[in-house]
Amino acid sequence: MRVRIIALVLLVITQTLHAVEKPWSHGGLKISDNGLYLQHEDGTPFFWLGDTGWLLPQRLDRDEAQHYLEQTAGEGYNVVQIQVLNGVPSFNRYGRMSNPDGWNLAAASKPGEYGYWEHLDHIIDTAERNGIYIGMVCIWGGLVKGGLLSEDQAKEYGRFLADRYRNRKNIIWIIGGDIQGDVKTEVWDALAGSIKAHDTEHLMTFHPRGRTTSARWFADRDWLDFHMFQSGHRRYGQRMGNKDYPIPDGTEEDSWMYVDSVRRYKPTKPVLDGEPSYENIPQGLHGADEPLWTDRDVRRYAYWSVFAGSCGHTYGHNNIMQFVRPGLPGAYFADGIEKPWYVAVNDPGRRQMKYLKYLMLAFPYFDRIADQSLVIDNGEKYDRIIATRGKDYALAYNHTGRPMSIDLSRISGREKNVWTMDPADGRLSYIGKTADRKFSYTPEQGKDVVVIVVDARRDYLTPEMTEIPETSGPKERKDLTE
Repeated sequence: MRVRIIALVLLVITQTLHAVEKPWSHGGLKISDNGLYLQHEDGTPFFWLGDTGWLLPQRLDRDEAQHYLEQTAGEGYNVVQIQVLNGVPSFNRYGRMSNPDGWNLAAASKPGEYGYWEHLDHIIDTAERNGIYIGMVCIWGGLVKGGLLSEDQAKEYGRFLADRYRNRKNIIWIIGGDIQGDVKTEVWDALAGSIKAHDTEHLMTFHPRGRTTSARWFADRDWLDFHMFQSGHRRYGQRMGNKDYPIPDGTEEDSWMYVDSVRRYKPTKPVLDGEPSYENIPQGLHGADEPLWTDRDVRRYAYWSVFAGSCGHTYGHNNIMQFVRPGLPGAYFADGIEKPWYVAVNDPGRRQMKYLKYLMLAFPYFDRIADQSLVIDNGEKYDRIIATRGKDYALAYNHTGRPMSIDLSRISGREKNVWTMDPADGRLSYIGKTADRKFSYTPEQGKDVVVIVVDARRDYLTPEMTEIPETSGPKERKDLTE
């Protein structure tokens, strides 16, 4: 009996040590009062750190999905974006189809059968156990463009999805799917409206075509809670023959400009980059001989977007988003033999994104604004330094390591403490204390860096810290007059 009791105690201790804090323990997601960020009902900030797992429901079996989601949670991600349907019908790893009787989805599940939707249920439940939201792209845009979902069918499909998943805590709805909002707009409105009519608990956004934002078409929609843009996969000057190009030439990599553009639309809503350049994908997507985007590139896309005011960021990897493996090559020259998805999950860019989340949550969250006036004598393109601040702290990201100067008068405090953070590993270096109005610094050339400046009366970081801490952020603000 004593042995059994000890065994039970050890089991409880083990389960407690490995328990994953569920974000929704702080309540459901909502929009912050200033309209810029996401938070939980109890006021806890929610910084969206997404991974792109588009073909997760179709390509992975139960054990693989569990491994992927556990590993993803371990790297700090709290959202995985998936395609619920990548075809009409779609087929999963077990050969089960999504639409056995067309859009009569009442017949989609059969008693005692582990079908397409039961497998999706399992994925959502596994994500829930790991503290991950599933960003549900209901149907890929090209399928709607091709006429495979009508307006009436969208209403029925939306009701089916809402009825099935409205009681799940870890759902975020994503309308669209790499498509312009002026293509089959009536279908997108019908799908979104139907879901919202039957599910008022979960947030909703729209995933648009590359180099566009959801605000371009849906800024005034009641169903759209926050904006999403796709900065895309092209490098500077890579026009690729497009006749109807939505942005000026030479701005293709300027992910920060999409945040700026969304701020012109009212009402104010949060925004994030739902598809930046993916790690290990060819620049421009379609050329086998083009260079591949690297971890340093994906860091730049992330910091540029978030420091410009995004409420989070979604990372992507060419070999992971389509889950290639030996015998299953992918699009965009992803090689399932050279780098299967279960090897790619350890690539550097994917493991570095968590430091951005830790950094943003280390300081008071909701008073943060983008403020380029912090930067003195800024540069262009890769030399552009992007800056953001709260009332008593400032952050500046320098991609190329060029000499930089920061206006310290923009934040409180006669004296300030200054650190640098390496975005590749989260390592902190304390530079010292200054009472100057301007801080000038020359980083290591060719290496990206974050400069952190904090009112010396604040203890968000300490000089002894050697890495940015995994944290939920300051619990309360201290009065500056203390």
